[in-house]
Amino acid sequence: MSSIFNIGKSALTAAQIGITTTGHNIANASTPGYNRQVIVQSAAQAQNWGYGYIGQGTNVSSITRVYNDTLAKQMLSATSSSGASGAYYSNISDINSLLSDSSAGLGPVMTQFFSAVSAAAANPGDIATRQTVLSSANSLLGRFGAVNDRLNDIRQSLNTQISTSVDNINSYATQISQLNAAIDKARSTSGNPPNDLMDQRDLLVSQLSQEIKTTVVQQDDGSYNILIGNGMPLVVGKETYQLTTQPNPTDPGRLEVAYGNNNPKIITGSTLAGGTLGGIIAFRSETLDPVQNQIGQLAITLATQFNEQQQNGYDLNGDDGVAMFNIPQPVVTSSAYNTDPSKQATATFVAGQSSQLTSSDYTLKYTNGQYNIIRNSDKTVTPVTTLPITVDGIEFNVNTSTPAEGDEYLIRPTQAAAGKITLALDNPEKLALAERIDKDGNLVAFKGPGDNGNGLKLAQLQDNGGVRLMGSNSTRSYTQAFALMVSAVGTKTNEMMITSKADAASLEAANSAMQSESGVNLDEEAANLLRYQQAYQAAGKMMQIASQMFDVLMQLGQ
Repeated sequence: MSSIFNIGKSALTAAQIGITTTGHNIANASTPGYNRQVIVQSAAQAQNWGYGYIGQGTNVSSITRVYNDTLAKQMLSATSSSGASGAYYSNISDINSLLSDSSAGLGPVMTQFFSAVSAAAANPGDIATRQTVLSSANSLLGRFGAVNDRLNDIRQSLNTQISTSVDNINSYATQISQLNAAIDKARSTSGNPPNDLMDQRDLLVSQLSQEIKTTVVQQDDGSYNILIGNGMPLVVGKETYQLTTQPNPTDPGRLEVAYGNNNPKIITGSTLAGGTLGGIIAFRSETLDPVQNQIGQLAITLATQFNEQQQNGYDLNGDDGVAMFNIPQPVVTSSAYNTDPSKQATATFVAGQSSQLTSSDYTLKYTNGQYNIIRNSDKTVTPVTTLPITVDGIEFNVNTSTPAEGDEYLIRPTQAAAGKITLALDNPEKLALAERIDKDGNLVAFKGPGDNGNGLKLAQLQDNGGVRLMGSNSTRSYTQAFALMVSAVGTKTNEMMITSKADAASLEAANSAMQSESGVNLDEEAANLLRYQQAYQAAGKMMQIASQMFDVLMQLGQ
């Protein structure tokens, strides 16, 4: 009789656990990261009565969560890819809108400036048309400055985005390590996996993968080791490794990501692949830096070549032409790691070589007893045998004869230039429209205020001016160079839009696959609830019958 009661009791217990687990699933149907739980039942050990084995009811061996490692890995990969392409596309869209704006872009204002020069050349004695040239030049510089300011705003925004992403990564790492400890403790105490804690940990891992490429290595004790980027450990069991942000040693306004708990070291962008952080850093190095440098290159080249032609003419009063624009020299920054701050490098533009200027930054570094100049855009190295030395239209020099190993300088000829060029002329009479040098290069006398020979040459710069293209020695006109840059940014923007949409679709598909296997289906849970309810009622009926049978036996014994 006791076996009947025990069987009924086991059935009641199993049904009750089933109802509780089903209710838990229903309650968490909308909980982010929750994985459906199921009870695992097995038949109790049967008992041999001689004439056969009689069943002894059921055992609930465990409550497990429905979780697919393969789908989870696919989900992490898709999340990381979507985070990277989404961050890249969001940022490059701002630049694309800025450059392609027909009313606020650089193209129209350059055309207006040279149209004003042409009008002045057509009527060189008219003060009003000369004044229009100066006004148009001011407008051109204002537009260059506005574009540069907007690019600087984007650059500062990236610093904020990088800091936020690094803070998020560190927060997730700390929480994951804490959950590793809590899960290990729960397993040690009960011998069973704490499903809800494991769900919380997996949700944090998913959120981490949104920030950076994430790889999970599960250990024998159930803890997670987390690798980020190209394989750097972030979480190892209960320990974490922190990311920090540091100013670039040669460009203090540029935030870099550093790794390590003690004496963290700056890590390169390629190491920080995937996720929002990887997308931000890739955008900065692949798009923002080149675009801002190219804008500066265009501004410097135009202003320099206009100055040179202006100085080849006579002004309205027959005086030699003077520079129309004030042009800043390249920005040189010493590395924070240099041992002697008094040792400084210099860089200056070489007259007559503006068409050799590239849009690249340069690194001047002293190693193994020799200076080398590295063109950062393509890593071309120019060994320095003597100083000063001219490379790409820039003269490099250092003010010391006793350099130290590892001394390093960053030279940025063009990045900030678009916002720093100013107008040197405020008197329209100083516009040198008269010819001073003839076609054979000979000096000629001032022919009077009606001479427009040099004015025509100034106007022709619109088509004849040479801006060097990146990666080659060929040149294009100002408008052509700008159009090529706008086209390249537009093409990259379209590419990232397509990639972002494709990655978002892949993420949605991975999430759907994960939810179809691990998510809560309320219709299914309702059916399970009814099934367990019926089982509970049947088990209760069985206990009632067993009790009645026991009463009959008791009555027979009286």
